[in-house]
Amino acid sequence: MSDPKSAHGSSAGVGHETTDFAMRPVVVGAIFLVALSAFAFVAMRWLFVVYDLREQQAYPPQSALAAQQERQLPPEPRLQARPVADLQDWRAKEENTLSSYAWVDAKQGVVRVPIARAMELLAANPPPARAGDGGAK
Repeated sequence: MSDPKSAHGSSAGVGHETTDFAMRPVVVGAIFLVALSAFAFVAMRWLFVVYDLREQQAYPPQSALAAQQERQLPPEPRLQARPVADLQDWRAKEENTLSSYAWVDAKQGVVRVPIARAMELLAANPPPARAGDGGAK
């Protein structure tokens, strides 16, 4: 058997290969990436300052009179903050309207009756047929 040291052409002790990896390009690349990142950070910071100054020039601060006015709500229709609760409230009001008695116009004798009672009254006393309807089909 031959000696493993002589098979690789090295008579030195156990170590690492010095010719396969060049450290200098890796270090230069890392320094380049750090410098590029720092440049990008400084450039973005400068852009934010420039844009902030432009914004302040385009929209000057409010006058004292405008600052004193209360915040006004936009016109209807507005977004609902609680859509589920609003729908439940609306349905409860509609159910109350459909199931209760109330005066609509007391002077003319118009009343509101529950819908179930109104259907019973119409079934018991159907309205007369109008002329020109041609009768029931």
